[in-house]
Amino acid sequence: MGFAYGAVGNYFYNYALAANQEKEFLYDNPHLSLSEVVMADVAKAAKLADNEFKEEYPPSAWSVTSDDKLQLNLHADVYKNGTENPKWAIVVHGYTSHAGQMTRWIRNFHEQGYNVLAPDLRGHGKSEGAYIGMGWHDRLDILLWIEEITKVEPQAEIVLFGISMGGATVMMTAGEDLPSNVKVIVEDCGYSSVSDVFTYQLDDLFSLPAFPVLNAANTVTNIRAGYDLFKASAVEQVAKSNTPILFIHGDQDTFVPYEMIDDVYEAAKVEKEKLVIPGAGHGEAEKIDPDLYWRTIWGFVEKYID
Repeated sequence: MGFAYGAVGNYFYNYALAANQEKEFLYDNPHLSLSEVVMADVAKAAKLADNEFKEEYPPSAWSVTSDDKLQLNLHADVYKNGTENPKWAIVVHGYTSHAGQMTRWIRNFHEQGYNVLAPDLRGHGKSEGAYIGMGWHDRLDILLWIEEITKVEPQAEIVLFGISMGGATVMMTAGEDLPSNVKVIVEDCGYSSVSDVFTYQLDDLFSLPAFPVLNAANTVTNIRAGYDLFKASAVEQVAKSNTPILFIHGDQDTFVPYEMIDDVYEAAKVEKEKLVIPGAGHGEAEKIDPDLYWRTIWGFVEKYID
């Protein structure tokens, strides 16, 4: 590996994937600016409900050890909902976020009668890890959380939900050999593949081509994180899925481009639906039209979980 090639690869690896490096490109990013169509009174009421939920339902802590040579200690917040309740939701956060920032989604699943497990993905929150997996290694960690749930409740009926990188994570999980306990998947604004979203961001942030920059970053990612950016594909995983999937995206999303929903939706060969929220930017679908958002989710999920 030449010096310049390695230097470029390390720079962009640290920039995007090193867990302990500040992600300065997220600050004041115009693609993440809040939409003006979020109704203030609705947002205030939802935030109040979130705060009340956090006070009333403090989570318990679960942990697992990653099933790879790193043997990372992984954390999840768990919100039980009654006894002998087989309904479970695994709610997965996005890039640089953590379980504690998923209250809105945790609360809504809990109110609908679900036990909720909200993991901190590797390199995030209370979970160990020096790198961000972009959903790829995380998909295998989700399998461990599914196994933990089924140990507690062998008859568990599980919905996988994720937003942004969490959406990509649950789509990537969809292509694995899932137990019959996993009944349905809901993804919100996930990307079609890691290489696609990085190619887009390289052009948007730096006006740089994917070749050779992404190739250099991929070489370093293979060495430092042990995965291949070009293999980490939600499209290819969704194409192998046997689990029904609901795809959600805002049509004003320019951080994970709105058009990516078509790539993953078309790849899916299972029962599926697509929800597009007009006027919603990245991660804003629930805020822009919460009634339509949740009505669509429950309408889809309840086909598979009573």
